[in-house]
Amino acid sequence: MALGTATPPYAPRFDAGRICLDLLATAHPAERLDGVEALCAWIGGAGLVPEGTGLGHAEASWLVGFRELRAYVAQLVRDPHAPDTPTYEHALRRVNEVAQGQTPVPRAVRGAEGGLRRELAGPPTCAGLLALVARDAVDLLTDPVARAAVRECEGDNCPLVYLDTSRGRRRRWCSSEVCGNRERVARHRRRAALARA
Repeated sequence: MALGTATPPYAPRFDAGRICLDLLATAHPAERLDGVEALCAWIGGAGLVPEGTGLGHAEASWLVGFRELRAYVAQLVRDPHAPDTPTYEHALRRVNEVAQGQTPVPRAVRGAEGGLRRELAGPPTCAGLLALVARDAVDLLTDPVARAAVRECEGDNCPLVYLDTSRGRRRRWCSSEVCGNRERVARHRRRAALARA
């Protein structure tokens, strides 16, 4: 399957601000990495590989690796005050192990129109792609400024996590159009109900 040739089955609802946080979003509202094709579309959409990179060699075992890494990153990001628990320590150890993988090597090549474009020196491996995401998680978790900007959506039943880069750091929802709109409608209904009562 060559990415960039069709509309991918994975279309992000929003940009979480970090690749590792974008991976967390693939579990909500339902499992979106539900097959190899969806995973390959996410890999391309997240920018882990250059557009047009063939991922036809991807296997079902890749799903297991990405879902496991997602669970570890979620543990570390969502529960930062539990570093002494065994599950936190296990998640941290696994993310660090995955981050040690050999990442895909990019190179600049001349494109058909004469300009330079990015491609990989060889086919990406699952371990290499996982290492890119794990290193992004390590960077996030060890950068105090970025870590302080991590927020969980305040929308009802929305567990999405994002990097708040808004002015004043006052962003409350993963998406103003979705969760923010739901909250505004609910607030309006509550006020209307109180006015009627």
